[in-house]
Amino acid sequence: MIGMVMAAALSAAPACVPPPGTEALLATPQRVIVIGEMHGTAETPAAFAEIVCAAAERGPVTVALELPQGMQPSLDAFLAAPDAAAALAALEGSPFLDPAMNDGRSSEAMLAMLNSVRELKLAGRDVAFHAFQPSQSRPRGLDQSWYELDMGHILAMAVFARADARVLALVGNLHARKTAIDRFPDLGLPAAAHLPAADTLTLNVAQQGGEAWNCQRECGPNASISTYDGEARGVVLEPAGDGAYDGVLALGPTTASPPVRPAADDQPSPTSSGSSS
Repeated sequence: MIGMVMAAALSAAPACVPPPGTEALLATPQRVIVIGEMHGTAETPAAFAEIVCAAAERGPVTVALELPQGMQPSLDAFLAAPDAAAALAALEGSPFLDPAMNDGRSSEAMLAMLNSVRELKLAGRDVAFHAFQPSQSRPRGLDQSWYELDMGHILAMAVFARADARVLALVGNLHARKTAIDRFPDLGLPAAAHLPAADTLTLNVAQQGGEAWNCQRECGPNASISTYDGEARGVVLEPAGDGAYDGVLALGPTTASPPVRPAADDQPSPTSSGSSS
């Protein structure tokens, strides 16, 4: 009887529609897959959710997110919620619904992605959240490289907590690099570079134009640059960024996704524009 109930639950799991190339990505042996994004788009969280969906068909998945580590209880409650309203209520009082988090990590698209993972859980998939942005303030006198080390350590804890799970991480693209950046000496080695190289695969979401919701100039939809083939789509598994990444996730021109709860003064004017890098 239990087996029949489980089979029925799994048969009701959402159909996965991952980007082209996802099958090859998930066939790789690396335990941790890190996807580096420009925060504030609609497309990246949606594609990430579909990759998680496809991975969860293969086995346990830990969804690691660049959200404050102190949010973990809220994320656990969100995942256990029976419906979207209860899930949103679980985030009350957390940074996710704080208008001060206005860099794209608390966007409507991110909330939709969280709900997609919750629906996988309800359907019987073995999924879990893991928040890995350091909540502890960096002590005075320590530069960004110490923050990256701390972030990498917390991300590694996702593996220790669920060693049988594939870890899929979504993070800002600088943190996802495997190499340092000469023009940012205080950055040191990015977070992903502190993970075992042989067990970590990194993708950079290609910049193909469009917009992202951020506060780089004015808070609102700001123009994104285009530096990659505008016609490319899907996962491309070949070194990119002079070896900083193991591949690229090309989703085409992006559209901006606003915060779930924007600040009153973050409402963009009809003519607001800007650039991202």
